[in-house]
Amino acid sequence: MTKIQKVVGTAFVVAEFRNDENVQPHPLYRDPFVHLFLDRETKKAADRISQSFPPIRNNVRLRTRYFDDRLRHQIDQGRQQILILGAGLDTRPQRITAKGVAYFEIDAPETQAFKKAKLEASDVDPNTKYIGADYVTDGMIGLLRRSGFDFKLPTHVIWEGNTMYLDEAAVRQILTDLMRHIESCSVSFDYFAEDVIKSATGDPEITSVVERFAAMGAPWTYGIDNLAAQAARCGASVLDRCTVADLHRTYWPDQPLASPLYGYYSLCTLQNAVAS
Repeated sequence: MTKIQKVVGTAFVVAEFRNDENVQPHPLYRDPFVHLFLDRETKKAADRISQSFPPIRNNVRLRTRYFDDRLRHQIDQGRQQILILGAGLDTRPQRITAKGVAYFEIDAPETQAFKKAKLEASDVDPNTKYIGADYVTDGMIGLLRRSGFDFKLPTHVIWEGNTMYLDEAAVRQILTDLMRHIESCSVSFDYFAEDVIKSATGDPEITSVVERFAAMGAPWTYGIDNLAAQAARCGASVLDRCTVADLHRTYWPDQPLASPLYGYYSLCTLQNAVAS
């Protein structure tokens, strides 16, 4: 299976971009498993996406470091369950393991079957509970309940590369359900500003990459401008927020920012709001 089309296909493009870090002399992270999912077709697809806008590759590299750091921190703080929504070809259950920590993933069954087969063919323990479904339309809470998820355990949720493909109602519902049903929950996710979605940044390169994803059948449809207000509506509070530009300046201080897109792309972590 190498279907480089629609949202399922973006998982292969993201995996190619994530793999870029493995050849860096001073990497932000190492992913020794991602190569198992890649082939000539995935490379061609990733090159097509980044052809007119090479900086898009750095978004994935930097956001991977952010999500890795937040995951490790939350595990150190006592999180015992990790839920990955729209997991794609995420390898964190294999890369970031800890005693007593259980992983759950919800994603398309065909993506999970492909990933599981590739890992097991290389004698790699998937170390996760696969839930093959659409977490938006199939009822996330019911899916988790039927799969042995414990809503009383402290849980961290990774929601990477998903919100831009959804809409306001879906994003609000997912966040509200997480905060309402999981007693102690943190969730890390990424999002674009609304101007990116509306092609209103005034930057032709940003508009071009938006168009390339749309042409692949995976249009970006949703952005957030006021994170604190969105969090409050969902029963959450903001733990932290940064832009890719912030991460770029932190990890690559000697390199100039290659695109204004880095300032329009944010990453954040929310947690249950404290009742007043």
